[in-house]
Amino acid sequence: MSAPAPPRKILVSNALPYANGALHLGHMVGFMQADIWVRFQKLRGHQVTFVGGDDQHGTPIMLSAAEKGLTPQQLIDQMESQHIESLRGFNIDLDSYVGTHARQNQQISTEIYLRLKQGGHIDVRTIEQSFDEEKGMFLPDRYVKGTCPKCKSPDQYGDNCEVCGSTYDSTELIDPYSVLSGKPPVMRESEHYFFKVSEFEQMLSDWRQSDALQPEIANKLTEWFEGGLLDWDISRDEPYWGFEIPDAPGKFFYVWLDAPIGYMASHKAHCELTGEDWESYWSTDASADTEVYHFIGKDIVRFHTLFWPALLYAARYRIPSGVFVHGFLTVDGAKMSKSRGTFIRASTYLEHLNPEYLRYYFAAKSGSGVVDMDMNLEDFSTRVNSDLVGKLVNIASRCAGFIGKRFNGELASQSDSPELQAAFEAAADSIAGRYERREFSQAMREIMALADQANQYIDERKPWQLIKHESKLDEVQQICTAGINGFRSLCIYLKPVLPALVAEAESFLNCGALSWEDLHRPLYGNKINKFKPLMIRIEPQSIANMIEDSKELPEADATQPDSLLAKDPLAGEISFDDFAKLDLRIAKIVAAQHVENADKLLQLTLDIGGETRNVFAGIKSAYNPEQLVGRLTVMVANLAPRKMRFGLSEGMVLAAGPGGSELFILGPDDGAKPGMRVK
Repeated sequence: MSAPAPPRKILVSNALPYANGALHLGHMVGFMQADIWVRFQKLRGHQVTFVGGDDQHGTPIMLSAAEKGLTPQQLIDQMESQHIESLRGFNIDLDSYVGTHARQNQQISTEIYLRLKQGGHIDVRTIEQSFDEEKGMFLPDRYVKGTCPKCKSPDQYGDNCEVCGSTYDSTELIDPYSVLSGKPPVMRESEHYFFKVSEFEQMLSDWRQSDALQPEIANKLTEWFEGGLLDWDISRDEPYWGFEIPDAPGKFFYVWLDAPIGYMASHKAHCELTGEDWESYWSTDASADTEVYHFIGKDIVRFHTLFWPALLYAARYRIPSGVFVHGFLTVDGAKMSKSRGTFIRASTYLEHLNPEYLRYYFAAKSGSGVVDMDMNLEDFSTRVNSDLVGKLVNIASRCAGFIGKRFNGELASQSDSPELQAAFEAAADSIAGRYERREFSQAMREIMALADQANQYIDERKPWQLIKHESKLDEVQQICTAGINGFRSLCIYLKPVLPALVAEAESFLNCGALSWEDLHRPLYGNKINKFKPLMIRIEPQSIANMIEDSKELPEADATQPDSLLAKDPLAGEISFDDFAKLDLRIAKIVAAQHVENADKLLQLTLDIGGETRNVFAGIKSAYNPEQLVGRLTVMVANLAPRKMRFGLSEGMVLAAGPGGSELFILGPDDGAKPGMRVK
């Protein structure tokens, strides 16, 4: 094994989750990749600071808070607390978690803006923008929908098309409408502040060709360069939840200006507590001594690889050492779905399954490229049970019993197989290289190959047979000592991925906190503690229960994406025969009531012509129960009943609208009667 590298000073951030919804397993992909890389660097003896926080500004926060009867501050405080709890549940070890509404972020954002302005990099222009007259506000691009101007697909957002992938301005949409009111927006003029990104084309071109970016991302930047670099609108008009631009009353920093600055702010809050030198990481003179890395999803590449480095460079701060981009998470080969129960919240997972299962599975599926990751639930169960229980833990359980019962917990003074120990040590450089390059799946394969080698060694030596012979006891002790040391080496290799399991293993081994250097310091003559099961198998029922509980989540309000760039998945085309399968009936609402402990559900009793059905409908934001009794509506009568924690739901009421108070159950014309089939 080569000599350890000199200690490095590394700052790592993960993309900031938006503060308007619970964390789900898709968020965990980035957090876990970053956390594994950070833990590996710390295991190697480097000084690493891992920072994050919530993205807490923007129109969705303002609207969501109003809908819930909260102030924006109350909403972001609630969500921050929930996010921190979920991250801790998955053993994500952040040194600082400070949201973007923090004092430090306002200070740094203001300073950066003033530096840009003093440097002549801000341009004030009058632009036309979509305005919702009914709501009295300018509309962000995500709040305007219409037909794509390129491929003519309907119901596309105002910034990009989900069908053809084109990007455009919301003013280019055909037949646009406001997501908030459903009404066509009007165009109004407003002064906006632009950061002149186009002035930094040469710097960005050099950055594009550097080692800071993955090849796929560098190629994507080339496409944007070919289309011409556009200046960046960094202002928004009131009403808006965010930081007011210091010399522009009624104008606010666009959320994507202060969101990445949130990394700097979270780090600054950490430095204020620890006394570390913040400038040594962020000043333009610091790059030789420190490293800064961002882990992000592929949906926010443009902000982090064009706007962000240009902003930092213009404001005389150092640009990142690297931006590591990962793909999206699918479950069983498809986008996460609430109806199928595969849109799994972090908190729901933690109620049913060990977080270490998911940490290992994501590591086993993660590479250094920008590819989507599929969580096949059957493969998830099989791989965890095979690798972690059947291979890793099995080594310790096979050897510990003999050491504990026959040798009073004492390991032999030497190994029966120095070749096995040498093989484990020899893999160190290769596995370290895999971790360093974020080739986690390759690292897991190499580690599990070593686990196979250890299990094969035990199978061949058969200590359970040798123990029957008094003359073979020393041999048994040495065999089991070799096995225990193999298990210990595997724990060192897996410590970045399985911190909780390894902490229990360290207690069992009675060896203190394991470090990378311990790979070539095996345990001989030490006394170990009594072995306790370190991990149990995943049972199919646990996964089934998690999926069922995930189905109980109400459908998300269309105005509340899970992230600023979240996209509504298209349902896809269906045939006429598919549509004909729907049994749509006129139903009379004969009773309606609130559902205890449900934020969006009402319980409806529906008469469909001599038969009554119980239905839970997510329309509480728009209706009081007393408004509904006696009304006619349309329901899907042949939808399979779904068991929810509130009871059995026996159909679905049809409703339309953008959400919140703008939600309308569909009602028939006069003359319709309960039970009539809708043609």
